[in-house]
Amino acid sequence: MAHDAASLKVVLPGGSGHLGRLLTAHLVGAGHEVVVLGRGDPPAPRSGARAVRWDGRDPGPWCAELDGADAVINLAGRSVDCRYDKANLERMLSSRVDSTRAVGRAIEAAADPPAVWLQMSTATIYAHTVHGPAHDERDGVIGGREPDVPSYWRYSIHIAEAWERELADARTPRTRKVAMRSAMVMSATPGGPFAALRRLVRCGLGGPVAGGAMSMSWIHGRDFVRAVEHLLGDDTLSGPVNLAAPHPLPQREFTAALRRALRVPIGLPATRAMIELGAVLLRTDPELILKSRKVVPGKLLDAGFTHHFPTWPEAARDLARPHTREPDIEPVTA
Repeated sequence: MAHDAASLKVVLPGGSGHLGRLLTAHLVGAGHEVVVLGRGDPPAPRSGARAVRWDGRDPGPWCAELDGADAVINLAGRSVDCRYDKANLERMLSSRVDSTRAVGRAIEAAADPPAVWLQMSTATIYAHTVHGPAHDERDGVIGGREPDVPSYWRYSIHIAEAWERELADARTPRTRKVAMRSAMVMSATPGGPFAALRRLVRCGLGGPVAGGAMSMSWIHGRDFVRAVEHLLGDDTLSGPVNLAAPHPLPQREFTAALRRALRVPIGLPATRAMIELGAVLLRTDPELILKSRKVVPGKLLDAGFTHHFPTWPEAARDLARPHTREPDIEPVTA
C-alpha cells in the first residue's frame, strides 16, 4: 500500500486489548493503516483496521505484514491481573519474551524492515519507593530488595528485565527500538484500570489503602496515545522511555481526587490484610495495589513533550465526564 507523507502502516501485535483499542482508535482516526496481530478469532468488523492471526511465538504469514511497514508497536503479553502463582508468573514471562523474540526475528528477516519498533514494557521495573525521589530513565533504581516488601515481588521485575533484554538483543540495526515503560493508562475505554477504580469508588471503597502512602504513577489515555505518536516520529528517542504523567502522588490523595471527580463523598479505608484477602477473592494479586510506583517521564519532558493532563485531579475530572469515553474500536478481518 502506498502512503502519503502523513500516513503510516503500523502493525500492532497484541493489539486487541484495552491499550490496543485505544491506539487503534487514535491511529485510524489520524489516517494511518493499522494491522492488529491477535491470537483469537478476528473480532466483528467495527473500523478501518485489519486483523491478522498470529500465535505470539512462531513465524507465519503474519511476518509479511512487518515487511514494508513503517512501525511496529508490540503490546503482547498475558494480563497481570491474576494471582502471582508459579504457573501464572511463567505464563506472564513467556508471553512477553516469546512475542518480543518473534517480532524481532520477523524484523530481522524483513527486506524492508520498519523504521521504528515500540515495545511495551512497564514502570514496575523500578524499585518500590515511598519516600525517595521519583525514578526517571537516567537515575531510576531498577528492582531493589526492600526489606518491607514480599520477596516474590522481585519476579515482576525479573519479567520486565527479561522483556527489555529480549528487545535489546534483537538484531535489527535498521530499526530504532524503544522500550515503553508505561505507568497505568487511565482511559474511559472499557477494560482498563480506570473502569475498575471507578467501580470501587462508586461502591464506597475508594479510601486509603494500608495508610495510602504508596505512590501512584499514571498517564491519561489521550496523553498515552500522544506520547506513542511522539515516539513514532522522534528519531532522537531510543532505549527505555517512561510513559507517565510528571506528577505521581500518594494513593490517599489519588483516591480522594477520584472521589471528588465522581462526587462520591465517602471512601472506606482498607488495611493491608483486607487487600490481601480481597485479592484472593478477586483472583488478582495485592502487588498491583500495594507496590509504590513513583515514576516520572524524564526523556519525554527533555524531548519537549507536553502533557495535556499533567496532574491527576484534572485528569480525573476529565475522565469522569461522559463525553470523554473513547470509541471502542475493534479491527476488521483481514
